[in-house]
Amino acid sequence: MKNLKAILHLPARNQTRRYTRSRAGNFFYFLFLFAAGLFSLLPMIYCIVTSFKPLDELLVFPPTLFTVKRPTVSNYMALPDLISGLSVPLSRYVFNSVFIAVAGTALCVVFSAMAAFVLSKTDIKFKGIIFTVIQFALLFNSYTLAIPQYIIYSSLGVINTYFVYLLPTLASSMGVFLMKQYMDGYVPDALIEAAHIDGADWFGIFGRIIVPIIKPCVLTLTLFTFLGLWNVQSAGTIFSEQLKTLPTVMSTIAAGGLARTGSSMAVSVIMMIPPVLVYLVSQSSIKETMGSAGIKG
Repeated sequence: MKNLKAILHLPARNQTRRYTRSRAGNFFYFLFLFAAGLFSLLPMIYCIVTSFKPLDELLVFPPTLFTVKRPTVSNYMALPDLISGLSVPLSRYVFNSVFIAVAGTALCVVFSAMAAFVLSKTDIKFKGIIFTVIQFALLFNSYTLAIPQYIIYSSLGVINTYFVYLLPTLASSMGVFLMKQYMDGYVPDALIEAAHIDGADWFGIFGRIIVPIIKPCVLTLTLFTFLGLWNVQSAGTIFSEQLKTLPTVMSTIAAGGLARTGSSMAVSVIMMIPPVLVYLVSQSSIKETMGSAGIKG
């Protein structure tokens, strides 16, 4: 045994090194993560603190970013008066934002999952080319797509309708990419073959087998899509005040200048609540899904 250790150059038991971090290393590692997490929360903290500042503290110089001496809720109480002059009641803006966010998220998740299932677990022709096109589509930002989208909307006759908000969610490149990569890594082909042997059709396989397995990816995509749709503004395609969303109200209030900074931040805090709630529900699934995005492809 000693000769074998000598040949293989194995260390003796009392010479075995520990490759784990020391306590000091763990302390500095977690201290760095805590500092980075606190830094990422600074904009949210600033927004919340500013929403409770009275006007005299908003105008003070040098400004106090993260402290408030005399907190007040007057900025929140002033919101009904600030929007009372609008031609559309606030409830209409709230309904538009909620409807677009919920309906658009549901459509995005369903269509992305179905498209990813076809690209991942079926033998359709040219699926490699199709997926390559989808990956290239991730390179284009919203400004690049603005003019082509307007031309398509105009040709379909859906300008100034809810379809302007909902149609882009049916072709989510990010949704299809995440779903396909997750299915490639976590849904074995043998499971699909066994379901076929048992007599299940494609719809049964998708609904009874695929959907429960990809639940973490569904929750992650739900968070990203909901966050994007909750803050959407379709400038140049929506002209009716009846179809505009809550961010329009926020921009209207913010246009009042420095005196309305507190009320503008109050609206921002109110708008942060739904995305935060959705994140709290889906946070456990985000790391698993994003980690699987590069497994196969």
